[in-house]
Amino acid sequence: MITKEQIAGDYQQIQDEICKVLEILDGTARFEQEVWERDGGGGGRTRIIQNGSILEKGGVNFSAVHGKLPDAVKKALKVEQDDFFATGISIVIHPNHPLVPIIHMNIRYFEMPSSFESGQPLRWFGGGIDLTPHYVIEDDARFFHNGLKIVCDQFHADFYHRFKTWADDYFFIKHRDETRGIGGIFYDRLTATDELSWENIFEFSKALGRSFAPIYIELVNRNRHQQFTPEQQEWQYLRRSRYAEFNLVYDAGTKFGLETNGRIESILMSLPPLAKWAYNYQAQPGSEEEKTLSLLKKGINWA
Repeated sequence: MITKEQIAGDYQQIQDEICKVLEILDGTARFEQEVWERDGGGGGRTRIIQNGSILEKGGVNFSAVHGKLPDAVKKALKVEQDDFFATGISIVIHPNHPLVPIIHMNIRYFEMPSSFESGQPLRWFGGGIDLTPHYVIEDDARFFHNGLKIVCDQFHADFYHRFKTWADDYFFIKHRDETRGIGGIFYDRLTATDELSWENIFEFSKALGRSFAPIYIELVNRNRHQQFTPEQQEWQYLRRSRYAEFNLVYDAGTKFGLETNGRIESILMSLPPLAKWAYNYQAQPGSEEEKTLSLLKKGINWA
């Protein structure tokens, strides 16, 4: 049986691997690390990269925290227990180029002791990867989704379809009636079954984490050297505002971090360095901006 210590240790290793390759990808910027402790138990390693040649702002964060759940979180999770342990990696990268997409990844594990004496702990895995292009480039969208499907298909024939649909629903900005980007995969409360052992699910979590670097490196290198206009950068800032809206209004990880007395700087590292809100912006008919808006919807079969 895998232990929470083993899971946290492997997640830390994946954090190290991703930070190393992102520094190589950028070529100039380096991660700054802050090791922190959480009041109530546990802590983490916040790693931030800023003002690079292509990575304007990014975070690759690891945490392993424990303690008592607030009543609001217990109610949201529909659990009765107080004690919890949670560990995971959370990544958000904001590039400085409007033709290079924002990317987010999260892999996590959650555990609570059993409500019954000598019972098994309540435990599950969650996570996912999603892409938020400022401009939807269809070849890139297909590459991204096919990469995720390859990972999913190694573990279960139904994973990609099920988790892709889940991502479409989760990363939906209701007040804008649009998706945050082109989705990806998202899953939560994934537990062992007759088909999948805990070891299988943990290996899936790690495989997903290790798919991040090769997928994003390819997407960055496809577009980083293309010229862009000031108008395209303005559009990038407008799209970043939608990203900020989702994270502050809907994101479950942000809410969990705030309600469990998490570290504010680490929680809000997902916000872009610069974003703009324009009143009643209307894309020009036939423009690339209008095309992108038309593709921000659920149910597109990119794979």
